Amino acid sequence: MHMKMTSAYANKMLKQLAEDKSYWVNKENDSCLYSAAVGETPVIPEYDFAGVSATIEKIDEKTRILKHAINLANVTGEVDVNGSRMTIDVILIAMAQLNKRKGFLDSLRRQQPQSRKSAGFYSSRAVQPEYQYINYDLDLAKSEYERVSKEIMDMQMALDKYNQTVEFEAAV
Repeated sequence: MHMKMTSAYANKMLKQLAEDKSYWVNKENDSCLYSAAVGETPVIPEYDFAGVSATIEKIDEKTRILKHAINLANVTGEVDVNGSRMTIDVILIAMAQLNKRKGFLDSLRRQQPQSRKSAGFYSSRAVQPEYQYINYDLDLAKSEYERVSKEIMDMQMALDKYNQTVEFEAAV
């Protein structure tokens, strides 16, 4: 059966499939073995190996189909981000790169132009104080942090709109 859906809907379906699979895997783990003491009438859990295996395989197949459909949509779907056309997969890659850069820029923007380094807690000799100095323009680091943050936000907004509105077809 072919269905049209948005990426947001497909991801909700994937979450539901993962929950269903977890249920069946746990049920299988809890039911595939049982114990009984000698002379005791065993309590045998209800378990159908073939049925549970088939159910898990159907869930895995639907998951593969949905993920493939999302991947196809990600490499073909394009959105505008500040005047540039970008595919969804490129946006996802760029956002990961920019988020890593943003973390480094955040550490730069929080530095003091000059700070005293500690001599170490277990130092047995008196040491002259040592200072650490930044080797960059602090205002430039702050403005670059803001620029990267805005770029990430713009990409996220375009991605959110795409995920909520653009439909693709999946054979689930």
